[in-house]
Amino acid sequence: MKLNELHDNEGANRKKKRVARGPGSGKGKMAGRGIKGQKSRSGVAINAYEGGQMPLYRRLPKRGFSKPNRKEWAVTNLGAIEAFIEAGKIDAAAEINAEVLVASGLVRRKLDGIRVLAKGEVTRALNISVAGASKAAVEAVEKAGGTLKTAVAAAEAAE
Repeated sequence: MKLNELHDNEGANRKKKRVARGPGSGKGKMAGRGIKGQKSRSGVAINAYEGGQMPLYRRLPKRGFSKPNRKEWAVTNLGAIEAFIEAGKIDAAAEINAEVLVASGLVRRKLDGIRVLAKGEVTRALNISVAGASKAAVEAVEKAGGTLKTAVAAAEAAE
């Protein structure tokens, strides 16, 4: 086989239909758009328009609310922290906080704070200090002999 013998499979590429190129093309004169009317014109986009009838998206009731100032957490799991410790990217002896997790590459950016979830196993005593954690994550770390301090718990203790 030579370079000049390469070709695509039969039917893999279809030629584009050229409309409005004379009566012999089969799509001449009005280019398959019919006669007159809004849809025969160019530059028309009629998404959700129902001919003057109240559109469906306006007939249905609106529910819910998106809080504009809600907290956006960066989430990680105990199993991921353990894997990064085994890979040598995080020092298990030192305190594991937001800066350490971002520097190691486990979390891309800390956003409004890092939240630790309980997915995965913890085999060693870790000293973790983050913005938030699930109850199961706190229990798992304490069961392994470590501590998991959260900013939320610290704020509640100060009150």
